[in-house]
Amino acid sequence: MQGTAAEGRGPVRYGPPAPGPGLPVLPELAAALEAAARRTEPEPPGGGPELREAARGYWLRRALPTTPERVVAAPGAQPLLIALLGAYGGDVLMPRPCPAWWAPQARLLGTPAYHVPTPAECGGVPDPYALLETVRRVRAEGGRPRILLLCVADDPTATMAPPETVREACEAAVAEGLHIISDETWRDTVHRPHETVPISPAEMCPDDVTVLADLGGAFTPPGWPAAVARFPDTAAHIPRRARTLDILAALGAVVPAPLAAAAALALTEPDPVVERARRAAALYARVAAAAHRVVLDAGAMAKVPQAGRHLYADLGPFRARLATHGVTDSMDLEDYLTSRLATPTPGGHRFGDELGALRVRLATGPLLGATEEQRLDSLEAANPLQLPHVRAALGRFTAVLAELR
Repeated sequence: MQGTAAEGRGPVRYGPPAPGPGLPVLPELAAALEAAARRTEPEPPGGGPELREAARGYWLRRALPTTPERVVAAPGAQPLLIALLGAYGGDVLMPRPCPAWWAPQARLLGTPAYHVPTPAECGGVPDPYALLETVRRVRAEGGRPRILLLCVADDPTATMAPPETVREACEAAVAEGLHIISDETWRDTVHRPHETVPISPAEMCPDDVTVLADLGGAFTPPGWPAAVARFPDTAAHIPRRARTLDILAALGAVVPAPLAAAAALALTEPDPVVERARRAAALYARVAAAAHRVVLDAGAMAKVPQAGRHLYADLGPFRARLATHGVTDSMDLEDYLTSRLATPTPGGHRFGDELGALRVRLATGPLLGATEEQRLDSLEAANPLQLPHVRAALGRFTAVLAELR
C-alpha cells in the first residue's frame, strides 16, 4: 500500500474511492436533512443528544446495550478511527486483506501497523495463531502492540467470519492485552439474514471491544459522512472516550447539524429505512452472486460474497495474459480494469495484500444501471438480472474477463 511519488501524492494515498451504492437517496432521509437545513447551532464534538440517543437504540436492537454517554459520533469513519487510534495508542494489528482506509489512518499518526493473515474460509478476522505469533514477534522487536482492528462482515472480501473464528481471534487478542476495534459498517448488509446472523465481538468480550459503524454502509449515501462508535461500559474506557472527543474537537471533526438529523433518523430505523436496507441487501446479493459466477466461469477465483455490495476477485490465474497488457502487479491491474470497465476497481495492494497479488475489489453498484431510473428499476424488480441494463452490464464484465482467458 505504498504511495506513488509520480502522482504528486504522499504515502497516505490509498487509491480511487470505491463506487457508491448506485441507489438514490431515500426520500425520508432527504426530507430530514432538508428540514434541518436552517439549523445554525453546531453539533458538539462527538454528536448531540439526539444523534447519540439514536445510536444507543440502534445498538440495543442488536443486543449491544449502551448509554448515550458511551457513544461518540463523527463526520465519517476515517476521522473517527483516527481519534480512536490516537486515544488508545500503541501499535496496530489488522487482518490481511483489510479495508483500504485503515492503514492510512495509522500512517497519518505515525503508528506502526502490522498485517496478520486471515483464515482460508473468510476475511476480516485474523487467524488466531497467526495473531499470537505476530504479537510476540512485534514485542520481540521492541514494538508495542495495543490495538486489533477487525470486521466480522468484511470489506474487502465481502465474507462473514464464523462466530467460532471471531471468538478464537478475540480471545487470543484479549489474552495478549490488545484492545479490539470492531468495524461493523457492513453488518446490516448481510445477503441472507435468515441464514447468517452477525455476532459482534462486543458480545463476546464486552469489556475489551469498541464498536465502529459508518452509516454509509447500509443507511446513508457515502457523500453524507456520519459514523458512530460505542465504548465498553467500564471505568477504564471513560478517559479513552474523553481523549477521543479531544481529538475530534481538535480536528474540527463535527457532524453538520442537518446531516446529524438525517443520521439520527436513519439510526432510529423507521419502516422506510429498514425496508430500503432490506431490499438493497437483497439486490446486491443477487447481482454479486451473478458477478461471482462470471468470475468463476472465466477461470478466476473469488470467495462467495455474503455481505456488502462488492466481491473480491483474484485474477492471478490470468497473470500470463495480463502481462501481455503490461499488467504485472495490483497497481497495473487496477488501472487496466478501471479503464475497461469504466468504474474504479481498487486493487489488492490497497488492502494490505502481499506484493505481486492480482486482486481487485469489484463493486456491484455500477451494474445496477447508469441512470436513477434504471437503478430504481433494479431495486424494484422481482428479478433484476433479467433487466436489459443489468444484463448488458454483466455482459460487458463477462467480455472483459473472457479476453484474459
